[in-house]
Amino acid sequence: MKLANAASLAVLAAMLAGPAMAQDKPQLAFVVNAASDFWKLAEAGVAKAQEELPDYELQFRYPAQGTAALQNALMDDLVAAGTDAIMISSADPKNSTDAFNRIAAQVPLFTTDSDAPDSNRLAYLGSSNTDAGVQAGEIAVKALPDGGKCMGFVGFLGADNAVERIAGFRQAIEGSGIELVDVRGDDVDFARARSNVDDVLAANPEINCMVGFYSYNPPKIYEALQAAGKLGQVTVIAFDEDPITLGAVREGSFAGTVVQDPYQWGYQGMHLMADYLEGDTSGIPEDELIIVPTKVIDQSNVDAFEAELKARIGG
Repeated sequence: MKLANAASLAVLAAMLAGPAMAQDKPQLAFVVNAASDFWKLAEAGVAKAQEELPDYELQFRYPAQGTAALQNALMDDLVAAGTDAIMISSADPKNSTDAFNRIAAQVPLFTTDSDAPDSNRLAYLGSSNTDAGVQAGEIAVKALPDGGKCMGFVGFLGADNAVERIAGFRQAIEGSGIELVDVRGDDVDFARARSNVDDVLAANPEINCMVGFYSYNPPKIYEALQAAGKLGQVTVIAFDEDPITLGAVREGSFAGTVVQDPYQWGYQGMHLMADYLEGDTSGIPEDELIIVPTKVIDQSNVDAFEAELKARIGG
């Protein structure tokens, strides 16, 4: 009788432990800087990593708005809910150092896309934004052999990715006769991104070149130029792989675009955090920078690149 009772208790304990153990999987979170179609590829990378990391629970999280305050609050919520490691694209690294350090004191913290090098994050995984800016400048130099006046458009003027891309662009155009007159920020407000372009078209007729430094800026440039009947009259250099951007490159309305590889950020980032939690730090280099190369897309390779994208996100 006692043996039967013991067996029954063992079965009951196993039944109760099953769900609890499932809930005890280590949780890894990828936090972006704002809601944008750009992040679909990173989300696909995280989904692929989930297939290969069945003993982990992977999350892909968007803040309610693209502000440092809401990003930091989201990280606090994740830590409170038991998240074991976080990778984040910082919306405002200079004003988030204290918040990042608070999180890093509780869980392993990594950055992607836009770094926060002054914080205690363990490593950055993403593009060299300076190199990407140089590539964009090289597109401009090739497209404007007689020089020109460019206006730039970006989301967060203070974010490291924006600062570094702009610096790289200026470096590449130095001595070419091309001038980056100014860069207008929009704080990832899409309506404002469009109105910034409209305002430049109305007030700055000398501008014959536009640079969209964030993924959604080139499509807004396209919309504004199309509405003004100026497609093809203004040289456009783009970043990232929005479908409108790739279509504009294909038809020759844009000189080219510099693309990153956010799919790998999501995929490699999840494996990097899982390895770290398991005690393997070999993936973190001495300089704490894991660079995924960027590349230039123009009319010669846009079709092949788009086919690769569709394969990654299932069409």
